[in-house]
Amino acid sequence: MDKSIKLLRVESVLRELIPEAISGLDDTRINNIPVIDVKCSRGKYDANVYLDPSFVDEDEERYILTHLKKASGYLENYCKQAEGWYRCPKFHFSFDHSLERQNHMDALFKKIEKELNISNG
Repeated sequence: MDKSIKLLRVESVLRELIPEAISGLDDTRINNIPVIDVKCSRGKYDANVYLDPSFVDEDEERYILTHLKKASGYLENYCKQAEGWYRCPKFHFSFDHSLERQNHMDALFKKIEKELNISNG
C-alpha cells in the first residue's frame, strides 16, 4: 500500500528535525550521530529512526540507544514545537546495518567472481 503524501511529509520533516534536536543534546557522544532515515508506522503514532553505525562500535551503539531512549521525550517535544504539531510520533531508535551487510555481500560476490575467473582461466 502506498504511503499518503501527508505521512511522507511527516517522515521528511522528521529526517530534518531529529538530527537538529539530537545536536542540541549535551552529550558529545550522541549529538553528532547521523540519522539515515525515518519511517512512520501506525498512522503517525510511531516513528522508527534509523541511525548510521559507520563510526561507532557495539558498546557505543548500546550507549547511544540507551541515552537516546532517555532523551526521546525531549526530542519528540522539540519536533512537535518546531512544527506546531498537536502531537509527535513516538521515536524508536535503531542502527541501520543494511548498508554494511550489502557491502559485505558485494565483497563476497566479487571474491566468488574472481575465483571463478581464475579457475576458468
